[in-house]
This record gives sequence, C-alpha cells and structure tokens, in this order.
Amino acid sequence: MKSIQVVAAVIHRDGKILATQRGYGSKKGWWEFPGGKVEPGEQREAALRRELREEMAADLEVERFLMTIEYDYPEFHLTMHCYLCRLADDRYTLLEHAAARWLEQTQIAEVPWLPADIAVLEALPWDEL
Repeated sequence: MKSIQVVAAVIHRDGKILATQRGYGSKKGWWEFPGGKVEPGEQREAALRRELREEMAADLEVERFLMTIEYDYPEFHLTMHCYLCRLADDRYTLLEHAAARWLEQTQIAEVPWLPADIAVLEALPWDEL
C-alpha cells in the first residue's frame, strides 16, 4: 500500500477552528484541516507554511506540534502530522478549497469530516483554543 506523509494546520481563533472543504480529487466535498504533502528533505513546519501559502495565500504562525495520526484509507496509508496554529493576520484566500468555516466545538458535526481528521477533532484541547 502506498504511504503519504502530510502536515495539517489546526488553525484556531477565539475558541473556534478553521475547517476547509476540499475542492478537488477523490475526496472532493469532504472537510479537513488545511495542509498538504511534505516534500523530500523538507522540514514539517516549513512544509506547513508553504502549503498554507499555496492553498490559502495565508501566513501561518505555528504554535506547537499537536499529534500524529496514522490512518488507512482504501487507496493509501496516511501519516498526518498536526500542528496548532494561528493565521498571522487573520486573512486568507481560498485557492484550492471550495469553502471554509470557523467552527466551535458544538458545530463540528455540521460538516462531513474526512476520517483521519475526525481523530484529530476527538483529541483536540478545546480548552486551550
């Protein structure tokens, strides 16, 4: 089975997290934390900043490592390194995603999350956001 290593930004503000809806690919329409693949030789935090600039034209402040999720999708094995982050200036422009929403803990079930991201949601330190 193919393995993919990605980084994901758990972006928070005022007790809410930023969820993004995939606008392309086999997982189109599902919601996730923004991020993407780590290039060979690239540091994870650098990959996260690069991906957010490419996907959302956003500058990211990486606060700390949160967790690593291992998940087997039918097509590949995912290793997702998640970081707690903030937007440097609260601005972003969706370049690859179809939509984005700031969600409180009580609202996370309002969108269909990708399975690997659900594991992150279940372990989030909501009291720190």
